[in-house]
Amino acid sequence: MKTKNIILALALSAAGLVSTPSSAQQKFFQAVGSPHMPKVEVAWNRYYTYEGLVDVMQKIAEAHPNLAKIETIGQSYEGRDIMTLTITDFSTGKDTDKPAMWIDGNIHSNEVQGAEFALYSAWYLTEMHADTEFIQELLRDKTFYITPTINPDARNDFFLKPNNANTPRSGMMVLDNDGDGEAGEDEMDDLNGDGHITLMIRKSPTGRYIKDPLDPRRLMPVGPDQVGEYEMLGQEGTDLDGDGRINDDDVGYYDPNRDWGWNWQPDYVQRGALRYPFTLSENRAVMEFVMKHPNIAGAQSYHNYGGMILRGPGAEEDIETYNREDIRIYDAIAKKGEEMMPGYRYLTVYKDLYSVFGGELDWFYGNRGIFTYSNELMVSYLYFHQNAGRGNQDEQLKVDKLLTFGDAFVDWESYDHPQFGEVEIGGFKKTFGRAHPGFLMEQDAHRNSAFTIYHAYHTPKLSVMDVNEEDLGGGLKAITATIFNERMMPTHSSQDLKYNIERPDYVSIEGAKVVAGFVVEDEDFKRYQEQKLRPERIAVANIPGMSAVKIRWIVSSGSNYSITVDSAKGGKASWSK
Repeated sequence: MKTKNIILALALSAAGLVSTPSSAQQKFFQAVGSPHMPKVEVAWNRYYTYEGLVDVMQKIAEAHPNLAKIETIGQSYEGRDIMTLTITDFSTGKDTDKPAMWIDGNIHSNEVQGAEFALYSAWYLTEMHADTEFIQELLRDKTFYITPTINPDARNDFFLKPNNANTPRSGMMVLDNDGDGEAGEDEMDDLNGDGHITLMIRKSPTGRYIKDPLDPRRLMPVGPDQVGEYEMLGQEGTDLDGDGRINDDDVGYYDPNRDWGWNWQPDYVQRGALRYPFTLSENRAVMEFVMKHPNIAGAQSYHNYGGMILRGPGAEEDIETYNREDIRIYDAIAKKGEEMMPGYRYLTVYKDLYSVFGGELDWFYGNRGIFTYSNELMVSYLYFHQNAGRGNQDEQLKVDKLLTFGDAFVDWESYDHPQFGEVEIGGFKKTFGRAHPGFLMEQDAHRNSAFTIYHAYHTPKLSVMDVNEEDLGGGLKAITATIFNERMMPTHSSQDLKYNIERPDYVSIEGAKVVAGFVVEDEDFKRYQEQKLRPERIAVANIPGMSAVKIRWIVSSGSNYSITVDSAKGGKASWSK
C-alpha cells in the first residue's frame, strides 16, 4: 500500500498536479489576479507619508531594475523631490519610443488615497509581469509614468498636523485668507491633541439638536416645534486672532487644480487661482515633464470624493474643444470603467459637477491633446452596495458600528473652552468619509488601476501589414504598405489635429530608390495624394483608432527594403523584406 502511494505521488508530480514546494511556498497559495510572494511587500490597507511613498517607490525600482526607474522631476514649495516612476520593459526599447500613460494623485493634499492608488499601479505592473502574459505584452508596448503625489508638502501636513477631512486642500504656501493683513495667524487648533479637528457642541436652552438616546454619538435635529439640548459651534478650535472666526487663517487657501494653463482665470473669477498659470512649482514640474514627453497619449489623475470618472470640459465655454470623434473614444473607455468599478459614474465636469477654470484635466487635453480622466475616489456605495449619498450621518455611524467598530469616531468629551466655556468635542476622524477605510482600499485601488491599464492598452499600437509590390514596367515598381492602428485611440486626437500640437507620423522606406511617394486616399478609385518633398519619408496627419492608412511608393530599384513607422504618441513599428 505504501509503495502504491509513493508511485501515485510520483505520477501526480510528473503530471504537474502536485509539487514539492519549499517551506516558504507551503505558507502561501496565489489568489487569482494578485502577485504571489511579491518582491516588494506593501500593505494596501494603510496610508503612507511622503517618506513612506518614496520608500516603496525606491524598493520597486531596486527590485525590478529592468521594469522600473525612479527620478525626481522637480521640487515642491518646501523643497521635497517630486518623485516619478517610469514603468516599462526596458529590454524592448526606450520608454520614450512607446505610447505612454501618465498617472498622478494627491494634487489636493487632503485627497490622500490618490497617491496609494497610483503607486498600486506601479507595484502591480512590476510584480505581475513575470507571470502574466498580458502584462508582459503591455509593458513591451507601453510606458507608464507614475507620480503618486504632486503635493508632497501638504500631504505630510494632512497626516502629521491637526486637520479635518477637508484640510488642507492647497499646498503649504501661507496666505492671508481672512483679509486682515496677516498671514497664517489663526491655524488649526487641536484642543484634545488627537490630531483630528472634529466638532464642538455646547448645551444650550435654545439648541436645535439632541443626542440620540440609542446612539449618543449621533446628533439629531429636533422638530420645528421642539426645543433641543445642544447647539452646534462648528470646528474644534479657538479664535486665535480675535476676529470671531475659528481656524480661518491656516495654510492656503488656494487650489492647485486651478493653476493650470488652459482657460485659466484669476481668483476673482475662479476662487483658488493664484497669480498666473503654473505659479506652483509642483504643477510646473509636471507640465515641463509632459512637454518633454510627447509620447504621453493617455492620462489619469486621482482625486476624491464621489465615485466619478470625470472628463472635460471643465467649463461650458470649452464645449467646442471636445468634438464628436474624441468624445466617442472617451465614452467607450469610461463606460468600460463603470463596469470595472461598481458605484462609479461617468460624468462631464462642467455639466454634472461644477465649472473649473485652469484645471489639470483640461490642460492635458486642451494643450497636449491627451485623452485624460480624473477619478473621484471613494463612494458610499462601497460600504453596503447601496447609494446613501455623501455625508449621510446615519450610514457613517452604521459603518463605524458594524465595520470599523468605533475606530472612525472620536467620542464626545467635555472641554473647558477659553471662549465658549464648557463644550464637548467629538466627531468623525479626518481619515474617514473622504478617505477609504483600510478594508476597502486594495479592492478599489485594483479596480481603478485596472481602468487605467485598460486606458493605456488602448493608446495606439501600430503595425506594418499587407506590403504589396506591383510591376509598372520600365524598371519601376509600386510598393504599397498598410499601417494599421490596433487600438481605439488615434495617433492624434482631434484637438491635436486642430492646433497642430504634435508632429505628423512618419512612414519611411529604406533600401529602395524612391521616385515618388503618396498617401493612398482611395485605393479602389486610385486616388493618391503625392508628397513631392522627401518622398521616401511620408508624413501622415493621423492614424485613426481601429483603422489604417495606406502608403504607396514608386521605386526604381530595391529588392531588400524595410518600412518603418515613427509616431510620437503611437510609437514605432517596422517591416523588412
